[in-house]
Amino acid sequence: MKNLFSNIKGDAFGGITAGIVALPLALAFGVSSGLGPEAGLYGAIFISFFAALFGGTATQISGPTAPMTAVSMVIIAGIVAANDGSVEKALPAILTVFLLAGLMQIALGFLGLGKYIRYIPYPVVSGFMTAIGVIILLTQILPSIGYYPKEDEAFVEKFKPLAEEVILENILKEEAGEGILVLENFKETIDRANLITPDQILNESQTLAAKEASGTVGAIKVLPRALKNINWLELILALGTIFIIYGFKRITTAVPSTLVALIVMSGIAYGFNLGYRPISQIPGGIPIPRLEMFTSFSLGSVTPYVFTALTLALLGAIDSLLTSVVADNMTKTKHKPNRELIGQGIGNSIASIFGGIPGAGATIRTVVNINAGGKTKLSGMIAGIMLLLIMLALSDVASKIPAAVLAGILITVGIGVMDYKGLKAIPSLPKDIKIGPLKLSSEVLIMLVVLLLSTFWDLIYAVGIGLVIASLMFMKKIGDLTAERSDVKSLKEEAWADEGGFPENLKEEVFIKHVKGPLFFGSTSDFQALTEQIPNTAKTVILRLGRMQYMDQSGLYAMEDMLQELKKNNVEVLFVGLLKQPRYMMERIDIIPDFIPNKHIFKDFKSCIKWVKNNVNDTI
Repeated sequence: MKNLFSNIKGDAFGGITAGIVALPLALAFGVSSGLGPEAGLYGAIFISFFAALFGGTATQISGPTAPMTAVSMVIIAGIVAANDGSVEKALPAILTVFLLAGLMQIALGFLGLGKYIRYIPYPVVSGFMTAIGVIILLTQILPSIGYYPKEDEAFVEKFKPLAEEVILENILKEEAGEGILVLENFKETIDRANLITPDQILNESQTLAAKEASGTVGAIKVLPRALKNINWLELILALGTIFIIYGFKRITTAVPSTLVALIVMSGIAYGFNLGYRPISQIPGGIPIPRLEMFTSFSLGSVTPYVFTALTLALLGAIDSLLTSVVADNMTKTKHKPNRELIGQGIGNSIASIFGGIPGAGATIRTVVNINAGGKTKLSGMIAGIMLLLIMLALSDVASKIPAAVLAGILITVGIGVMDYKGLKAIPSLPKDIKIGPLKLSSEVLIMLVVLLLSTFWDLIYAVGIGLVIASLMFMKKIGDLTAERSDVKSLKEEAWADEGGFPENLKEEVFIKHVKGPLFFGSTSDFQALTEQIPNTAKTVILRLGRMQYMDQSGLYAMEDMLQELKKNNVEVLFVGLLKQPRYMMERIDIIPDFIPNKHIFKDFKSCIKWVKNNVNDTI
């Protein structure tokens, strides 16, 4: 507890700032999920507080994130569709799935599986994150132009014959459940069919219309119709929001541009009484537990979504631990991955009980917290309390926010979440596989497969397929190149035979590291620890790479990050015995010659020693 209150002023400022940044995103993610703005707020409040309290990353700010919301949106849409389009009817099953995901995260933490998250290859993560951006952009086009399929009478009319068929099918199912033989008692079926009202048919038609227009494929299908029915006021509000978000960043980053856009555009719309479409009413008062998820629990309604809940748990784990790594790099600390998973699981579980959508560690909010002075868990807890106070005091005001403004905010989130580093690397990565007459990069192929399958089919299966393809390609490459086990761990170095004549007086100034085996996605974490091994006295590092036969894209970026860190610390790096494939990879993204000029690459250790003797001075 002593450490918790060791930085009260910095944590308070960091937490309040992060809470303010989180507010518009929480509302937007809640609306996007289909459960309403309050679901996003509840998720942000409870996950931020409890993930910080029980988690393993001191400065992490958690809450609803783009990837978690994208998967939640699919789950919610599926369960709502299975419950006649009624969110209220579907809510117990939805929240039970979210609770199950949180409990699974706790289990992952207790089982000590946090350290295995690093085995997700970079192209899979890259393809997935870019897909999340594309999904958000495509699904926010309709609300940003003010088109809602359920309210398009001509569009809904098309579904009335199918709606009647669905209602009749439900009647037949009811009769079967009651033991009525339809052919022997057809009059009963006719009597029940005669009780169907036009409102029932309309409601079912609207449900079918919304289902047809849901997801990325649905949005693309109805886009031509939507473009013919643009609500120009809603479009102007969305474009104005986007313009302020990007424009205000050029003026200052001290105030969150997203919050400025939310306040300015909402103020204009409300102040001038423009007749816009507001978000749904946010309930005031203390959040109340949704106990119906327990009282009306049905195993059958949740069983089909067990695998989906596991995927949500794993995605939250990956999302959070990647943010933890960012926090570590900024604060020069080390997070506890398993404890972080337990904290995230507790946060998601409690959020689900109160009707909140699931979330994870949020990179932007965590960076804002650190830059504003946050150093301990107290900052994340304060961010959650800040959001609760805003909700209690300003729920009526927040309910006046235009839906198009939140759509505009989400469009900027979609643009920002894409992995541009991975996309920029596409032309330069080596084409190492042949599919028919085409030569392709295996890394690019994996990324594109995950991107396309995630966007147009299923996020969950896309990641699984991407992992399988990456594993198969990796095994083939390693089988072709070497049977030697990877060894880039940060262990005490043993001198190789040709290092016996190394000058004794330069051993403090020069650090020698052996990399034995391929540098790939499974070994990058250990390789990144290399910079911590290097003594403060060393001003030159010799990397002996004669046994590093292969380097993949994850290894490439790990090498780039390490070299950047060393360059920042004015440490010179020399390569010895660099092989053909790793050299080719490093030349593609200009590590050679930008970081390592050709004159610092030596064929053998003998010529490297000669350079060291002529260029490194004994300063100790």
